[in-house]
Amino acid sequence: MILLPPSETKRDGGTDDRLDLSSLSFPKLKTRRAELVRAVRTLARDADASAAALKLSPGLAAVEVARNRRLTLSPTRPALDRYTGVVFDGLDAPSLPAAARSFAFAHVGVHSALFGPLLAGDRIPAYRLSHDSRVPGLAATSLKKHWVLAASDALARHPGLLLDFRSEGYVALGPVDARPNSYLLRVFTMGPDGSRRALNHFNKKAKGELTRALVLAGEDFFSVDDLVVWAALAGFDLRISGPAELSLTV
Repeated sequence: MILLPPSETKRDGGTDDRLDLSSLSFPKLKTRRAELVRAVRTLARDADASAAALKLSPGLAAVEVARNRRLTLSPTRPALDRYTGVVFDGLDAPSLPAAARSFAFAHVGVHSALFGPLLAGDRIPAYRLSHDSRVPGLAATSLKKHWVLAASDALARHPGLLLDFRSEGYVALGPVDARPNSYLLRVFTMGPDGSRRALNHFNKKAKGELTRALVLAGEDFFSVDDLVVWAALAGFDLRISGPAELSLTV
């Protein structure tokens, strides 16, 4: 599984299907998902409190609070098509051929602050919630405490090689450092003097482009060594840089 971070920005619309928590992947998370959906909808009744809790600018508040108020009534899309932003621009899901979309639905995950880990084919509505949002009414005092044990356990039980492309904020919602066969991706660029330096915001595009190449290849890698061999042939400078870490130089 390739595990991506979500995006703050999302497409509206979808089909007439409504949110069905029972249909989502990692079904043991249903109770925590339901608790958080209820809390977010309750928060959305108060526009000012929502704007403060979600750190929304005045220009975004009306739209985003309305999305949260209608979470269980809004149309749904596959997670692969719901998110926009730099990672998902690099992935460019709308242009994927049918075979690559099917592969992505089974092998690409997104770690949502609202729903926890998802697979790309899971149907979700548009919403607004970030890893550092504060949601009154939860039994836990933060989203990290709400998710960390349950999400880590769900990811630990998912079989096979796990490529962790998440940002640090989402890694904290469900660490997999103790899970065998998991690798966190870090992205670097080469400086004029030949030294490597970490990319910050711009690492997202590289993660999206690598994900696109992986789903187009449609190969289910059982070991990280096989992945690295494939990457070199595909034109990516991807290396094992630690016991549970990969580095991509762009």
